[in-house]
Amino acid sequence: MRVFVAGASGAVGRPLIPKLAAAGHEVTGMTRSEERARPIREAGARAAVVDVFDVGALRAAVEEAHPEVIVHELTALPDRLDFRQKDVYEPTNRVRTEGTRNLLEAARAAGAHRFVSQSIAFAYRTDGGRVKTEDDPLIDDAPAPFESGIKALREMESTVLGADGLDGLVLRYGFFYGPGTHYGDDGAIVQDVRRRRLPVIGRGTGVFSFIHVDDAADATVAAVERGAPGIYNITDDEPAEMREWVPVLAEAAGAKRPLRVPRWLARLAGGRQAADFATELRGASNEKAKRELGWAPAHPTWRTGFAEALG
Repeated sequence: MRVFVAGASGAVGRPLIPKLAAAGHEVTGMTRSEERARPIREAGARAAVVDVFDVGALRAAVEEAHPEVIVHELTALPDRLDFRQKDVYEPTNRVRTEGTRNLLEAARAAGAHRFVSQSIAFAYRTDGGRVKTEDDPLIDDAPAPFESGIKALREMESTVLGADGLDGLVLRYGFFYGPGTHYGDDGAIVQDVRRRRLPVIGRGTGVFSFIHVDDAADATVAAVERGAPGIYNITDDEPAEMREWVPVLAEAAGAKRPLRVPRWLARLAGGRQAADFATELRGASNEKAKRELGWAPAHPTWRTGFAEALG
């Protein structure tokens, strides 16, 4: 099968390219720089150096690859997220709206029949059950700047799922850990843990769902090959409250036990979103993906996964 991966040098794209090639697919990986094209070629794929906002060049690159499936792994998040920065999500919002539309138009022009898109599993409403399924609604009262991110996310998902002539699959990934992520050995979150700058906030009752990037890539291969159109949560088997996972991450990172701070102080220092995540976030169930994609995470829980990733 011919597969075109947009965002091939991103957190999921890096392990995804060799996995697709190993599975016998003819892969083209898209990136914006020639420097990042080299590892794509070394992994056994063709490289397309193009910007998703250059509509003509994008269409030409996709038509040259003539893919049956397009995988959308494009984001533009910074290495360190500052929720107090009003425009922190704007580059990624543009990728998720305008960039997605450009990719879909190129996909149709090239005759693709399947479109797999990255999304997130930590945008569910914070009322009701502690662990959400794909049928549960997304949050509708998020604080700024997350509010703009949710709006762009809704637009992206509805555009993909409603695309004429294409089978659209949306993969709502949990929080990535492993190489090249915020929770990787040189990532911003692990750096903060080692400096004791990631405390447990309030009661630490926010529920987080994690996924190792290798497992995210495996799930994406499965979505390329099978599964009905729709939404799938791609997370590990153990959603966990902040007060559970932060100490385990600290131990895996060789750091001191994390501090505890009250919610009001966290909100003052890091903004409302940081405080809300720590105390109100909902986790996500992976049962649908396991059942309908025939996939299961090789790292079923962060309890062992953090130590393996940082060991």
